[in-house]
Amino acid sequence: MLQTGVGWARGARSSLRIAPSLLFLVAGCSLPPLSNWHPGPREGHYVEVGTASWYGPGFAGNHTSSGEVYNMRDMTAAHQTLPLGTRVVVTNLENGRSVEVRINDRGPFAKGRIIDLSHAAASEIALVGPGTARVRVESIDGPDGPPGTITYAVQAGAFQDSVKANDLRLALANQFENVYLTPLRTSDTLYYRVRVGPFDRRDDAASRARTLALGGVPAMIVEEVRP
Repeated sequence: MLQTGVGWARGARSSLRIAPSLLFLVAGCSLPPLSNWHPGPREGHYVEVGTASWYGPGFAGNHTSSGEVYNMRDMTAAHQTLPLGTRVVVTNLENGRSVEVRINDRGPFAKGRIIDLSHAAASEIALVGPGTARVRVESIDGPDGPPGTITYAVQAGAFQDSVKANDLRLALANQFENVYLTPLRTSDTLYYRVRVGPFDRRDDAASRARTLALGGVPAMIVEEVRP
């Protein structure tokens, strides 16, 4: 999720040594609502506003249009026309929460809906309860589409302020290897995401996410496309 939550209060009871001065920092790491975006067109860039829905347990184990087996815990989605493998940011315009997903399936086929999110992705933007919401879908891949290999990382925060992002990176680097910043440029904003990894296997990323969560870090597993 782009605007990662902020429950570091539990960190005092964990083995993570996070400086008290970072509590305020992480408390401000949620990104602002994106419902007021007015992105300008550019070649290869896709933006659409409409209704999103989600699909979950009833589809678990089925093959998606990409040939992958559907896993409702992965950050994926179904779209009717975007190339399989395309990365998009989906923003719930009713609450400003955003999530990055990869298109790996076709759908939705219900009239008036533009994207079907996995259960995990829908949970990140509070879509599971209501079932549908008005969203903005914006591609973040270049006009040539994504390159080749999917890996997994654990995201601990996302900031517009590069200094705050780097402070969090340094704090986590005292406890973990391979903590890094990765930028995300949208139509009008540059975000700095703090991540740990990447990992070739999702299970390895999940193990690291659990460790971070025990320290009060609102960690989430994300996919990355690497050359």
